[in-house]
Amino acid sequence: MRISCRATLPATDIEIATAVQQLLDRRGSMAHAPVSLTIPDNVAIGIAGFFVSATDSGQLMERFFRGGDVDSGEMLEAIRFEQGYASPEGHAALHCLAGWVAAQVHKQGG
Repeated sequence: MRISCRATLPATDIEIATAVQQLLDRRGSMAHAPVSLTIPDNVAIGIAGFFVSATDSGQLMERFFRGGDVDSGEMLEAIRFEQGYASPEGHAALHCLAGWVAAQVHKQGG
């Protein structure tokens, strides 16, 4: 399923760190967090911007970061790949981005 982001400006580093921490805290306090509980769109593109690189997954992140639409399955695969190399903070941010992707698919009925 194709997904894209409505936001045009990425969140700042501080906004991303705050949003990731708040989301993980909220989801962690719930027994069954809804799929709709996710990061805002500008945080999603901000996280993608951290992982832009010359690799296939980095190029996919760049296309998403620049406002293009991407395949949700390919995005989740790129997220899993990047998590293998990310710092603990980057891994947590990518986890939140994966949740954002799942929420977009859910919204579209997928």
